[in-house]
Amino acid sequence: MKTGFTSKLGSLVLASALLAPLGTAQASTTLESEFDRAFASPSSVKKALPKVSVKPVAKPVAAVDSKAKALVQTTKKLDVRPNQPTVRRFVPYGQPRSFASDFEARLYNAADGSNGRIGVAVIDLGTGRTVSVLGDTPFPMASTSKIAVASTFLDGVDKGKWTLDDKFPLMIPVGSARFSGSKAPVRAGEMLTARRLIELALINSSNPATDALLAAVGGPAAVNRWIKTTGVEGMRIDRDIATLVRDDGEFDPARTVDLRDSATPVAMAQLLSGLFQGQWLSQRSRAFLLGTMERCVTGKRRMRALLPSDARIAHKTGTLNNTASDVGIIQAPDGHAYAVAIYVTGQGGKPNRDARIASIARTIYQANESHQGGSAQLSASR
Repeated sequence: MKTGFTSKLGSLVLASALLAPLGTAQASTTLESEFDRAFASPSSVKKALPKVSVKPVAKPVAAVDSKAKALVQTTKKLDVRPNQPTVRRFVPYGQPRSFASDFEARLYNAADGSNGRIGVAVIDLGTGRTVSVLGDTPFPMASTSKIAVASTFLDGVDKGKWTLDDKFPLMIPVGSARFSGSKAPVRAGEMLTARRLIELALINSSNPATDALLAAVGGPAAVNRWIKTTGVEGMRIDRDIATLVRDDGEFDPARTVDLRDSATPVAMAQLLSGLFQGQWLSQRSRAFLLGTMERCVTGKRRMRALLPSDARIAHKTGTLNNTASDVGIIQAPDGHAYAVAIYVTGQGGKPNRDARIASIARTIYQANESHQGGSAQLSASR
């Protein structure tokens, strides 16, 4: 897999405005919004996610077209909760006795995991150099998995399987008890274009939009097949987002490693690097993906919080029980870019996890140079 990147970066036209408010069916089921309501001020939440009215649903939608019917997922109740052979206790190990560079030493210090394990991977997209902390240890992807889901769909667009203008139904969760089935029940919601679904999934972290894309491509197995074609190892998707959210909290990610729906920091950084370099998607799909990620509105207290205003970032956040993450491409005004994956658990609460992510991102950005001057820009022109 290529890790160097020397080609001149094209220019990206940033979106002039945020997306319209979320559809009523999915507004209340976004991972980031659920946690932000608990920790952010009412005014900041209102600004990030406009208030919308939610109409009560008396029963599942009965009349949808044939495409919608094929995508509706059902559940079968399990009598006994199965064991989870994918889960093991995390055994921490100390810092290396010596470091290859001053930057590596500073990164280890910033990612100190004494209050909960922290994983970081950085790939310098100019030199291909990779530095990581717990880089080969699996962490919960949470909503950072939405990058792989969107990429799988865009790969299908490039191959002529569907288009961004094709419409698919939102997958709306139906209330069910935790662990009551291997797949949480959902119902078909509003029909939206694939373009809009990808925007909602990556900009607003919409769960129903992501599950719509996931159902369209053929479920987690289809995403895993696409990941395999990239050559990236250490990443897997096992459940749709509705099931992931419903069953969240079974294990403490600060003390256990669950292979389900996980990625190692190095694997995520490699995926981001390859997407940025245009290895697996067409130029058009790559530009749409990175341009959409650059419009992400979640995680304002994470990677972007302590970066200078002229730094550019195309990223995706993730939030689940006792874990927070932020992954993406960070680029300085001089064109120097990094693929970065940061996964943080524990730390005594979400504000501390967010602050740790922000501190690590600043350490990465300030690593080697002042980043002044230059004209290369993040991603390719549309």
